[in-house]
Amino acid sequence: MKESIVSVTLFIRGILPTLLRAAGVTVKLTALSISLGIAIGTAIALMRISRSKPLSILATLYVTILRGTPLMIQILIVYFALPQLGLRLDKFSSAVVALGINAGAYIAEIIRAAIESIDPGQMEAARSLGMSYGLAMRRIIIPQTYRRLLPPLGNEFIAMLKDTSLIAFIGGEELTRAGQHIISDTFRTWPVYLTVATIYLCMTALFSLLVQLGERKLLQ
Repeated sequence: MKESIVSVTLFIRGILPTLLRAAGVTVKLTALSISLGIAIGTAIALMRISRSKPLSILATLYVTILRGTPLMIQILIVYFALPQLGLRLDKFSSAVVALGINAGAYIAEIIRAAIESIDPGQMEAARSLGMSYGLAMRRIIIPQTYRRLLPPLGNEFIAMLKDTSLIAFIGGEELTRAGQHIISDTFRTWPVYLTVATIYLCMTALFSLLVQLGERKLLQ
């Protein structure tokens, strides 16, 4: 029993550098996807609350479709369908696009809810002072949403961090895929998946702590 524990410990120490490098790719993929998702989500949120009916309908359709279909299917569509349209992306770029588009739908609802939580009287007061709708949004409304946005955006980042494991289905090289490679080479399953799960847990716990610190700073 003791020899078995020592053997597993040495095995985990041996694979840890490879898995940590792959974890770095996972964090990079998550950060890029969330950045794209914030850009898309902001645009979609503004379209949803727009006075233009066509824009609002388009944004609602976007959110409904992206939130109502499996993320893995969206990844497969982006990876396999875009080349048919003449747009060829590598696996990493395809993953960023698919994850970013998906995150955009969820972030749009987060931003929309934050904007709508601001007292409507503030917009009316800004307009009565001669501000345009866009200027009032930029100067008065949106700056007040930051405190409301941080916790749900932090949760979305953590969810995305775990969702990146789905790109293993298109051969994307991230933490889960790296674990699969090690298993195919060594035929040792549970120590690898246990280590992979532990790394994910450490990353999500660390980011949760950072979000909490950010919240406290905003409250000061």
